[in-house]
Amino acid sequence: MVVTLVTIFIIGYACIALEHPLKVNKTATALLLGVLTWAIYNAFNLASGVDIDTYRQFVSEKLIENLGETAEIVFFLLGAMTIVTLIEDYQGFSIITDKIKTTNKRRLMWIISILTFFLSALLDNMTTAIVMIALLRKLIADKKERWLYAGMVILAANAGGAWSPIGDVTTIMLWIKGEVTTVNIIVKTLMASLVCMAVPVWIVCRTLKGDIERPTDASEGVQVPHRFRVLVLVMGVCALIFVPVFKTITHLPPYLGMLFGLSVMWVTTEILSRKYSKDNVQLPTAVSTLEHVDVPTILFFLGILMAVACLKVAGILGGLAQGLNDSLLNIHIGDEMVGFFLIDFIIGILSSIVDNVPLVAAVQGMYPHVGEGVIFAQNHPFWEFLAYCAGSGGSLLIIGSAAGVAVMGMEKIDFIWYLKKITLLALAGYIAGAIVFIVMDVTLFEKVAFLRDLAMVPGAMPMIC
Repeated sequence: MVVTLVTIFIIGYACIALEHPLKVNKTATALLLGVLTWAIYNAFNLASGVDIDTYRQFVSEKLIENLGETAEIVFFLLGAMTIVTLIEDYQGFSIITDKIKTTNKRRLMWIISILTFFLSALLDNMTTAIVMIALLRKLIADKKERWLYAGMVILAANAGGAWSPIGDVTTIMLWIKGEVTTVNIIVKTLMASLVCMAVPVWIVCRTLKGDIERPTDASEGVQVPHRFRVLVLVMGVCALIFVPVFKTITHLPPYLGMLFGLSVMWVTTEILSRKYSKDNVQLPTAVSTLEHVDVPTILFFLGILMAVACLKVAGILGGLAQGLNDSLLNIHIGDEMVGFFLIDFIIGILSSIVDNVPLVAAVQGMYPHVGEGVIFAQNHPFWEFLAYCAGSGGSLLIIGSAAGVAVMGMEKIDFIWYLKKITLLALAGYIAGAIVFIVMDVTLFEKVAFLRDLAMVPGAMPMIC
């Protein structure tokens, strides 16, 4: 069964990667992959002679459980895309793009990347990517040129989400379970994440020359009054920022906070549309916005995440994590255990192929930080490096992260194009950030040990002071 499921999964991923040569939409492949994996898993287990009634109940529970987890991401994405599209329909992003005067390609690349990096830590990587693509459409006319900037947005969004406790789903998981604390995760991973973003941007900027061409301002429909643009932009940004606040206060899933923000904007735009009209053309509402939200991208999420969920239920991802543990954990340099660095690094690479959430969940189950047999306590470098690797490693492939999939759907970026143009840049940043994290961690360890030993020497601390 394991071989069959893995084979089907690999074939499905290959078909998604070869979407344009095969002329089969990736969403259709993802949905087919999601259904096939569960059907094969079900068939193999029924053929093994298990009790049918008990097994059907088990599968039904697992399907509902994983569909619920997938639906959380799907509805989060739907809410975020609707809010961002609504701001765009109200021409709210023009307020920001009008402030960005530069047309120099290098300068604009740094501005977009740095803005994405820090915004992702405040919101989350997927929401930030959606917002930044909406901005790029107002700044860059040429499609292929915009793809390059969009690729850097994916890298910066994932790197920015890795150092914040609310910036990425996997970091949120580690934060909620208590493996990391807020201040510690920021201090230990910020520099590595910054390097992960900066190295690819620096490499790309060496090849960029000249100025970008801005799109012509061809607004359709009614011109939205400036005060309404400002109102909807501010409400939209506040709705996105409110999501982590809502989660912290209520302890409810983030998608409920996103839907709450959408509902408030929906009511507001309905009132604005009813109060203001010009030449019999009303202002946009959430209803008109939902008509052109990218539904295929949302269904792609559904299919691919359900396929990964089947691999998790079948024990394949847990077995993969266990295999890494058995073969790498006990690697030492001198008296120091360093195998966990390799485990985290490989998990980061794997997270570009399969969803990082079940991988991190499997690792959390293997290494509880409380109770008996604790290997990695709270704030151990293992957890911090895992946050960096799982968060930023998904940038290696465009379908390896929620931000990547969202951008892929919005800009219709080809998988092969991303593989050729962005993957090596992402790998360079990923490796550079990992090296920075390890060097800083070792250096910090040595400093702490030095100060501890020095404190035991009579009269040493007053001399230092």
